[in-house]
Amino acid sequence: MAEATNRQILLVETPKGKLGSEHFKMTETTVPTLSDEGALLVRTHYISLDAANRAWMQGATYRDAVESGQVMAGGAIAEVIESKSSDFAAGDLVFADTGWQDYAVVPAKAAQKVPSMEPKTHLLSVYGVAGLTAYFGLLNCATPKAGETILVSAAAGSVGTLVGQIAKAAVPDCTVIGIAGSDEKCQWLKDELGFDATVNYKAEPVFKALKAVAPQGIDVYFDNVGGDILEAALFRMNNFGRIACCGAVSQYDGAPPSAGPRGVPGLIVTKRLNLRGFIMSDFPNEREKALKDLEGWVAEGKIKVQEDIIDGLENTPTALVGLLAGENRGKRMVKVV
Repeated sequence: MAEATNRQILLVETPKGKLGSEHFKMTETTVPTLSDEGALLVRTHYISLDAANRAWMQGATYRDAVESGQVMAGGAIAEVIESKSSDFAAGDLVFADTGWQDYAVVPAKAAQKVPSMEPKTHLLSVYGVAGLTAYFGLLNCATPKAGETILVSAAAGSVGTLVGQIAKAAVPDCTVIGIAGSDEKCQWLKDELGFDATVNYKAEPVFKALKAVAPQGIDVYFDNVGGDILEAALFRMNNFGRIACCGAVSQYDGAPPSAGPRGVPGLIVTKRLNLRGFIMSDFPNEREKALKDLEGWVAEGKIKVQEDIIDGLENTPTALVGLLAGENRGKRMVKVV
């Protein structure tokens, strides 16, 4: 093997407040060797950055918590260098939890073979975790109907940009409203991605703004943030509304929130709301159909793919901190090679 070292980024301290680059450090070690049957040695190409990375530091979720001293966890598109599985060969591309490092040994059963395509980055964005999360959360969990009003929070982020466009592609005569954190992002959502209306949550009270842009109420809410924005949306939901609970980024970083959402049990009952939490892997039997639909919408120009690619493994910590601060438009990832 040409490279003699394996760069790794470790979580050196579990943050008690906001995450900073000082909570990580880069080390170098030897490239791991492959010994166990049913395992793969892979070379990381692109690391996916997601708000969930921060949640993993707080405790066990749908995966084990990341503890101080460990290689920071994260999914990636990687190339198989060596295989001890009959299902994979050297040169195959996979999506796997490699962590933030150049090389990793992963169980073959935990790696998902992905097609070779250009750009490879689409395997993390529209055809990867972002696109499939948006698709399943909106269409399988929130089940929007023709003519309904659909609200999306973190609408300029990796999942939110795709939720709005999928809604326009798949739901006839729907109205799509996006919540984002700047006037520039809000204008971009309307001008470039086809959102009907937007709310800048940093410039005006969300509840008041939603009354103006959705006077007839909201039928579907795709929630990426939780907290006060979820509270505002709940009060604007129509009877029998559906909420897809994808994330709670407002509560991942920093001190725990002191308020919001309030009045939830009463609202859920009186409005007969359906709130459903989910993760992408809940729908393995729907994956093929989802990818076919997404590929078709991209080919037809109904989905514009927005990616935010940061160069260099060493920049992964600052790239995650920036994502949590809302720097990105679309899917943020780190190019390793």
